[in-house]
Amino acid sequence: MTTVLIVEDDIAIREMIVASLSAAEFVVLEAADADTALIRLGDRLADLILVDWMLPGQSGIEFVRRLKRDPAMREIPLIMLTAKGEEYDKLRGFEAGVDDYVSKPFSTRELIARIHAVLRRVQVHGGDQPIRLGALCLDPAGHRVSVGSEAIKLGPTEFKLLNFFMTHPERLFDRSQLLDRVWGRNVYIEERTVDVHIRRLRKALSPHGYQGHIQTVHGSGYRFSEQAQT
Repeated sequence: MTTVLIVEDDIAIREMIVASLSAAEFVVLEAADADTALIRLGDRLADLILVDWMLPGQSGIEFVRRLKRDPAMREIPLIMLTAKGEEYDKLRGFEAGVDDYVSKPFSTRELIARIHAVLRRVQVHGGDQPIRLGALCLDPAGHRVSVGSEAIKLGPTEFKLLNFFMTHPERLFDRSQLLDRVWGRNVYIEERTVDVHIRRLRKALSPHGYQGHIQTVHGSGYRFSEQAQT
């Protein structure tokens, strides 16, 4: 299921959005300000964020800029909720990294349609097209991994893990985030299981010299980088 974080200080608007998105089978997280939103994201990484322009403390636009500076969160798509309709304000938002706008007042049907549209756009990146790093190639459609003309045998979990890493390069993920994104949020297994599959994936890539691209950040998690870790 898709997780949406709502960052909105107006309780009535937030409750309306929560009810509508929950009915549409989204997993919904809530925050009334930017600091609380970051705590929510630390617990669970959202697939999309709805953020109000006018927030107490740090404004919505400042919050967006803050997310875009964070390697672990900068790829999360963002929709701005705003009463500001001037072209200049929208340009500021797009320049900061907002993917779309919904102007208040809005219908929940329009909001849900915008969410689906943004999610479709971001999913186009990668899709069924082969993903490459040097000679390493992952083919999502054919469910194959190869280096040059030589196939690499991976188990289904290792394939999903590599696919996730290669479509989210240079981003740091802790074990719980990897469990959510690769195994699914309704699967209850030990976080250390991630380490086992990381080792298996590195072992499969090792004969071809690509194991070092899966980097361990001690005390934090893992990331997939174009620069191999020695």
